[in-house]
Amino acid sequence: MTDHLKPGSTIGILGGGQLGRMLSVAAARLGLKTHIFEPSADAPASHVAYRVTTANYDDTNALVTFARSVDVVTYEFENIPTEALDIIESICPIRPGRRALAISQDRIAEKAFLSQIDIKVAPYAQIDSVENLQAALTTIGAPSILKTRRFGYDGKGQVRITDAGDAESAYAALKGAPAVLEGFVNFEREISVIAARGIDGAVVCYDPGENVHKDGILDTTTVPATLAAGQHMDAVLMAGKILNALDYVGVMGVELFVTPEGLIVNEIAPRVHNTGHWTQNASVVDQFEQHIRAVAGWQLGDGQRHANAVMTNLIGDDVLSYADFTGAGLHLYGKADVKPGRKMGHVNRISPIE
Repeated sequence: MTDHLKPGSTIGILGGGQLGRMLSVAAARLGLKTHIFEPSADAPASHVAYRVTTANYDDTNALVTFARSVDVVTYEFENIPTEALDIIESICPIRPGRRALAISQDRIAEKAFLSQIDIKVAPYAQIDSVENLQAALTTIGAPSILKTRRFGYDGKGQVRITDAGDAESAYAALKGAPAVLEGFVNFEREISVIAARGIDGAVVCYDPGENVHKDGILDTTTVPATLAAGQHMDAVLMAGKILNALDYVGVMGVELFVTPEGLIVNEIAPRVHNTGHWTQNASVVDQFEQHIRAVAGWQLGDGQRHANAVMTNLIGDDVLSYADFTGAGLHLYGKADVKPGRKMGHVNRISPIE
């Protein structure tokens, strides 16, 4: 293949959830096809993709056939088995690259990487035993948060520790999984930057959004975030620094805490991100098109927004009011079963830039 895909080319996507769905829609607008690899039947992306392979990530034959049918592979989630990636990469390119994926799959590796490039993170310690946790608490203190090193999302795989005496129960709650203890950050607000980097090294960042969570799940993202001009610039520069250090290709979500002492990176996500959904209605080139442009080797699009925006997630029963959202951009994910805590869609409300 060449770095620059022509219309009619096929992009493989590992994962068939809502992010894969919206990536497929964006690709179709650009005249590109998508082939989804997803273990579950009737996944959201399967409703809109050109082709779907329903198979497990340990199915070597399915992976080989999939990789041979596409021109480049990307992914919509981080926790893809290394063995599956080895098979795919021997046949076609994976974008973003493996290093970004490996770092984001392990919270210790992620924090070590960020620290190495002089980006501030919360105090942390690797936890492998109750005794290890008790010792770390004497240094990091409480309140703090104990998180699994891998597989946690939307508040899952983490326990808040309010007192050193909680160590045993907190460690037991994670059932012996390798973990990281993170010191509590006294932040004023949480923000995120959606940033993209092309094959040519060009970087485009969207304006930072301000995030509010409920029960560990993102509730709203508001753009513009409440930031001083210097904070806005620092957040964007941090995101660009991370992408360049990884020689990254694609869209990344960078979550940060705003504190009186400066910005602290909470975590990075090497994919399109929930906090960037506002771009679908407030930018000409949204984060999904931007990611497709990047992995296809195209020039990145303009990341400027033409409106202010508030993105609200529709969680569980929230989606049942979909018919009432007549004054907002409505995006439903095609999930048949409504479950508590499940992301069913989102709405974008836009307003003029003042």
